[in-house]
Amino acid sequence: MAIQLPDARSLSDEVLAALRVRALRGCEMGLTEGDIAELLGLSRETVSRWWSAYAEGGLEALPDERTGRPPGSGRTLSDEQSEHLQSLIDANSPEALGIAAPLWSRRAVRDLLAQEYGIAMPVRTVGEYLKRWGYTAKRPTRHAKGQDADEVRQWLEEDYPDLAKRAKEEEAEVYFADETGVAADEHPRRGYAREGQPATIEVPDSHLRVNVISALSATGEFHFMTYTTALNAAVFITFLELLLRQTIKKVYLIVDRLSAHDCQQVEDWLAEHTNEIQLVFLPRRAPELNPDEYLNNDLKGNVHDARLPNTKEELRDQIRDFLNKLCHLPERISSYFHHPAVQYAAAS
Repeated sequence: MAIQLPDARSLSDEVLAALRVRALRGCEMGLTEGDIAELLGLSRETVSRWWSAYAEGGLEALPDERTGRPPGSGRTLSDEQSEHLQSLIDANSPEALGIAAPLWSRRAVRDLLAQEYGIAMPVRTVGEYLKRWGYTAKRPTRHAKGQDADEVRQWLEEDYPDLAKRAKEEEAEVYFADETGVAADEHPRRGYAREGQPATIEVPDSHLRVNVISALSATGEFHFMTYTTALNAAVFITFLELLLRQTIKKVYLIVDRLSAHDCQQVEDWLAEHTNEIQLVFLPRRAPELNPDEYLNNDLKGNVHDARLPNTKEELRDQIRDFLNKLCHLPERISSYFHHPAVQYAAAS
């Protein structure tokens, strides 16, 4: 892999002065001007000009002024074009602008550039523009198609603030709940290996899986239950009963609209426990508004940190060990509410 030298025009005056002396020394040693230029990251014409000046008048004759095109001049895009492209990227998804891409990548921006201005730009150059504009590559947040923006707005501006106020007046607790599954062969971390060699890991049976349902509050309270069957109303009610045994105050439990949550069997059970617990439903297709989603990410990212389990019992034990530790770490539980998408529910 060839080493990429920095553009000499971006170097300081002191560094350029040192390069001049080294270039002249190379000429005195009999190296060609082309070899010296390639070695120092200069143009052959620059080396030739320095050598000619030195030959005529010595070191004092060397030019101090900078030559060549200043960095940033001669760019393909004008400032107006750059600002227009950034406004399009900030306000739209690629699909909304007719670009065949799920998110803004260098290739998607390249296609946008061709669409807007008919300019064919290399992907690498597009990346340089994105860096210059202040864009960085990030893991995308998930946003469900078909999400109702008005419903989300109402939840954030009206429904949740009203719920929080009501809970405070009643001295009740507000919890968010969610379910997730953990597989024995999942390990999201990266491992080091020699260049050209893959990092390998021995994985157990991919069918080993244990599910978790949990509930957490912005003040750091946390409760969970593991199960191996499919989620249904009976499993959900079992967790609700467990939650009531572990809490003292009335509970407002915020969940999504899975059929196991929103069904007649659960409604009948809730009718018998009205003074103890009430369900509140999140906006449809808005999992990012649930802090429990970020706990699930933490669980999946760290539960197998020491080793991968070989049996379902080992898998369940590792999950329980990890989650039991969280029960004694209220600050960590509260930290899940610091994600920008759920700061609306953080403890004040």
